[in-house]
Amino acid sequence: MKPPANIERAPLLASTAPQVVPGQRTRTVPAVEPSWQVVVMDDDVNLMVYVVHVFRKVFGFETEKARRHMLEVHHQGRSVVWTGAREAAEHYVHILQQWHLRAKLETHA
Repeated sequence: MKPPANIERAPLLASTAPQVVPGQRTRTVPAVEPSWQVVVMDDDVNLMVYVVHVFRKVFGFETEKARRHMLEVHHQGRSVVWTGAREAAEHYVHILQQWHLRAKLETHA
């Protein structure tokens, strides 16, 4: 069946070229995914030595770095131990929880 000849046809593809206004400055802003933080929270169950051990095993921290994070958890109630992409952050939270640490995921603005 043939369409009537008097119907106007719109183009199938719309133009995707950006519209530029003469004399107006423009800039391109890249779309960046937000980063995510793995936060370890203080608890009354795990020994400090154990928390240092877990940080060394899970993140490969040197003893001093693991100890700094453990002391931050102990004194401030929390420590950001890792920042990055959401999927990896979720993975780290899951692993830390398997080691029986209180860990959560937060968005990093």
